[in-house]
This record gives sequence, C-alpha cells and structure tokens, in this order.
Amino acid sequence: MRTLNAVLQFIDNLNDWIGRALSLTVLFMFVLVMMEVIRRYFFNAPTVWGNELTQLIFGAYVILSGGYILRFNGHVNVDIFYARFSPKTKAVLDIITFFVFLLFCGMLLIYGGQLAWESLVTWERSQSAWNPPVYPFKLMIPLGALLLLLQGIVKLIRDICVLIPGANLTTAKSEEKETL
Repeated sequence: MRTLNAVLQFIDNLNDWIGRALSLTVLFMFVLVMMEVIRRYFFNAPTVWGNELTQLIFGAYVILSGGYILRFNGHVNVDIFYARFSPKTKAVLDIITFFVFLLFCGMLLIYGGQLAWESLVTWERSQSAWNPPVYPFKLMIPLGALLLLLQGIVKLIRDICVLIPGANLTTAKSEEKETL
C-alpha cells in the first residue's frame, strides 16, 4: 500500500506542479492582452502577433489544466444531487462514470495524438501574418490528455479504496485544497 500511495502522490504532485506553473501563464496572457489594447487604442499601433500568441497560450493552458482541475474536483458536476450522497455512493457513481471518462481520454489521446503528430512532421505553422509554429501547442493535446487520464486513474483507485473496508490511502493534500 505504501508504494501505491507513493505513485498516487507523485501523480498528484505532478498535476499540482503543472497547475501552479500554468497559473503564471494567466498573468502573462493578461499582460499580453493589456499591451495589445493599449497599443491598439492609445497608439493606433497593434501588433500582428499579440492576439494569436494569447490564443495559443490559452489553448495550452486549457488542455494542460485538466488533470489539475480533476485533482481538486473542479470539473462540472450535478451537485444538486451528488453533494447529498454519502461518500460510498459518490464513489460508486464515480466508478461507473469512469468508463465514460476513459472513453473521452482515449479519444483525446488517439485523435489529439494524431493531430499533434501530423503537425509535428510537417512543422505546421499558423498561416497568419505572423506565422508562428503551431506544432508545439498541438503537442500539448496528447500531453494534457495523458495528465488528465493519470489523475482519473488516481481518482478511480481512491474511489475503489473508499468501498474497501480497511483500505487507507492518504489524501490529505486533496482535502486541504478542496477547502480553499
């Protein structure tokens, strides 16, 4: 059980670290948008790259943050019913819906991976006036799907342990963040 705890904690810490690093990109995007607004409306001199760079960074931010959001139960849920259930009932429902989650992550990995691979082998660029490379951002799709899948497996294991008497996995960090 100690080894399993260590693996689960590693995945939690990985998604936590990535989520914290991604939070800094929000500040960077804010600065980019403000700079673009000031240049456009006060100096009548917009950049050709500002909006596109913000969109590319935001796309990477969204796809990579899935595992972090799942770690802290931030994804959409029908809380009007779910919040009233006991922990065991919640675990059973989460285990049942895991298969839909697995299908989603699998499709995202397969098709997102194909999209990223095709972009990488052709060194895809955006075809805009600025014309930046797009493949580094498309490579984030399978990476984000993998991070989400790993965190989903962690959640599944913890849900199974809720149903097994005597199974005790440490989730102290998860509970600490949920209160924030």
